[in-house]
Amino acid sequence: MSSFLPALTTPYAAGGRLPRGAWRPGRDRRAEHQPAPPAGLREDGGRHRVAVVGGGIAGLAAATALAERGVRVELLESTSRLGGRVASWQVEVDGSSVAMSRGFHAFFRQYYNLRALLRRADPSLTALRAVRDYPLLAAEGMRDSFTHIPRTPPWSVMGFVLRSPSFTARDLARVDVAEALGLLDVAFPETFSALDGRSAADVLDRLRFPDRARHLALEVFARSFFADPREFSGGELVAMFHTYFLGSAEGLLFDVAADDFDTALWSPLAAHLERLGASVTLDSPVRALEEHGEGVVVVTDDRSLQVDAVVVATDRRPLQRLVEGAPWLGASDPAWRDRLAGLGHAPPFGVWRLWLDRPAPRDAAPFLGTSGFGPLDNISFLEMLEDGARDWAVRHGGSVVELHAYALPADLAVDKAALRQVLWRELLRVHPGLDGARVLGEELLVREDCPLVGTDPWATRPGVRTPDPRVVLAGDGTRCELPVALMERAATTGFQAADTLLARWDVAGHGTWSPPLRGRVPGAGALRRTLSRG
Repeated sequence: MSSFLPALTTPYAAGGRLPRGAWRPGRDRRAEHQPAPPAGLREDGGRHRVAVVGGGIAGLAAATALAERGVRVELLESTSRLGGRVASWQVEVDGSSVAMSRGFHAFFRQYYNLRALLRRADPSLTALRAVRDYPLLAAEGMRDSFTHIPRTPPWSVMGFVLRSPSFTARDLARVDVAEALGLLDVAFPETFSALDGRSAADVLDRLRFPDRARHLALEVFARSFFADPREFSGGELVAMFHTYFLGSAEGLLFDVAADDFDTALWSPLAAHLERLGASVTLDSPVRALEEHGEGVVVVTDDRSLQVDAVVVATDRRPLQRLVEGAPWLGASDPAWRDRLAGLGHAPPFGVWRLWLDRPAPRDAAPFLGTSGFGPLDNISFLEMLEDGARDWAVRHGGSVVELHAYALPADLAVDKAALRQVLWRELLRVHPGLDGARVLGEELLVREDCPLVGTDPWATRPGVRTPDPRVVLAGDGTRCELPVALMERAATTGFQAADTLLARWDVAGHGTWSPPLRGRVPGAGALRRTLSRG
């Protein structure tokens, strides 16, 4: 086990209570540790073989956690690259080989488990680079900033509201105080279920949240889940308020990968896995899971692997196909199979990356969130973030611009020419100085493969455990009891999946970390109940 992560294996008391002076994953002293179940063995000693299906964040976390405990691991990735939806690959632009990906990703300081995974290959996290600010621009001209906001709640949210032009005294006077206190009176996972059936838009309507400030709550959070606010879970919205504004003292800023994802993150982690003895196989889609005695046979295009257990860490559609083709999995619980088969997907989203012959405007931010600019949700200038993009921009005297459009309407998802036209128009509304810039290269991706985190009952969503103890699930579409967002959810459930199998074999697991599971403001619940009665 890596010595720089002692707390991941220390059997602290349940409920996240840590002894004085114990190692913590960040600056928040109230961060909570969820220990792995007690076990009699420190190592598996190669007694068991596990196939991890999927080489995204969840699969890499599960494979790493298992291999570190001496389990024989076979990691099978269907594509030619690791990272899943955070993968990168090379394309050619103007005679140069440059990186492309599915878009910008923010590594918040609250992502304890993801950052712990990355530390396996990069103990000091040198592959991450801090972003000083990520301003939010509304079409009406309002511009919000997260720089100089206090880190610790409730001062963080108070400082932001006081500094933000999106909130006025009249707006704040209209807010339903009892509903607002509900954002402070949280307890996870119970809060997820308490808001079953309510969308993010419903939650803000009941709060009487100011219209001018909704871009802060909906565009930042709902759209970061690739969802329309009317379909996005209200419980998840409240969890995000808690994680970033009201419950964590890690602050509101984040880090980014210092280079393309493969170079900075996944190739080093793959090398770490191989040093642990794990097998990493690319271009190996899994076609079927078959029951075989006490174990499972994993069928790929060119071989069949007999293993003791399987971690399915794929996207939602491949997971649904595998389960549909394995009637033995969950045969004793047809309701589980039906619920999994009925899970939906978020609307399509677009990522358009442009290599321009003109430098970024002098006032451009590395990352800018936008609201009211048609389908455009954010703008990134990658040469301000990634080494490879900066090198290209210096050589060509240009810039590398990335535009995101989440929850695309159906017509734009199909008509890529129209999507390009409207995104370019909205880019020029924000940065008119780019008008006339020559496009030296471009890559447009439109995808519809993200899980929908909807308003269905939280407790009915499939979690890490399945009806068969030989198969566990992991990924950002897997139910998680902790208030964590998509990349962190993938890493967290990956560790949880590994710990579930290790516990079955009486081997010590790793445990996970999270922001506090309850609100930080004493008396918020009692005051809320008093106001509600009144």
